[in-house]
Amino acid sequence: MLRLPAFRFLQPTTIEEAVGYLAEDPANTRLVAGGTDLWPNMKRRHQGAETVVSLRGIDELRGIEEADDGGLVIGATTTLDAITDDERVQHKYPALVTAVASISSPVLRNSGTIGGNLCLDTRCTYYNQNEEWRRSIDFCMKEVGEICWVAPSSSRCWAVSSGDSVPMLCALGASITLASKEGERQLALAELFLDDGIEYLSKRPDEIVTGIQIPAPSGERTAFWKLRRRGSIDYGVLSVAAAGWCNGKTTDRIEIWLGSVGSTPVRCKESIAALIGKPLDDDTIAHASSIARKASGASPLGNTDFLPQWRGKMIEKYVEAVLREVAGLSRQRMAPNHG
Repeated sequence: MLRLPAFRFLQPTTIEEAVGYLAEDPANTRLVAGGTDLWPNMKRRHQGAETVVSLRGIDELRGIEEADDGGLVIGATTTLDAITDDERVQHKYPALVTAVASISSPVLRNSGTIGGNLCLDTRCTYYNQNEEWRRSIDFCMKEVGEICWVAPSSSRCWAVSSGDSVPMLCALGASITLASKEGERQLALAELFLDDGIEYLSKRPDEIVTGIQIPAPSGERTAFWKLRRRGSIDYGVLSVAAAGWCNGKTTDRIEIWLGSVGSTPVRCKESIAALIGKPLDDDTIAHASSIARKASGASPLGNTDFLPQWRGKMIEKYVEAVLREVAGLSRQRMAPNHG
């Protein structure tokens, strides 16, 4: 049985109290809410901490509220199940419900939180093993080693960003609020992520994600598809989210984001540019999908399930499927099971 290491456990009841604890020693302090990622990581000795600060007792971090502009504000410790069960989220952001419902399994969604999913540790076949296995081949650079076993000649870590809510929230233009002892600041959710498997968040060690703000719907059509080996539990090896705004004939604006293909969520800039001002039809969708992998720089490596070459080809197929759903066209392939 894997056991947690010893640590000091603190349970603040206010944000002010929590950021005060965090400011004492940010480098050696971890935050926990649902614990579905942190506790297994600490048991496997991927992460350590002298102090763990629980956010579950802070009421103001939990819940869903209407914003003045008609959007929604979701507290960081709101559980994933609470989001998928909320009628306002279902009505305003149906594809976000699909994305959140695809995370892990029903039991873990009942405990896991949206803030935890945004800050999910990056993953890798070589990193996410028990300590004895990792030691036997020598630790990788994401831990205490000097080599990336995925790309041994590389000077960086290629661990994958796998938060399934992230691509859809980025496509919707969501922002987050960060709190520290110095006060609050807001930034676009997309700016939270860095393209580095080790330093994967721009959030400072002394900051807490307190909430997510999603703009009010403005006529967009949305879709989300996720690829994984099983229909539940497994982490995704690809997720595609899109939100499109059309005036009836042509595309005024569209966002296409990929997850689980690199150390950061990937925006398909060239595919987006290929669709602006054009109708979402068979031809334009086929072209935008064909360039989604190469133009966006999304090149899966051997750091997760399935062969990288096949995963790369599936980027094209899944982008096409998502865009066809946004356009209201007939489905040409079996949709993933997100049950």
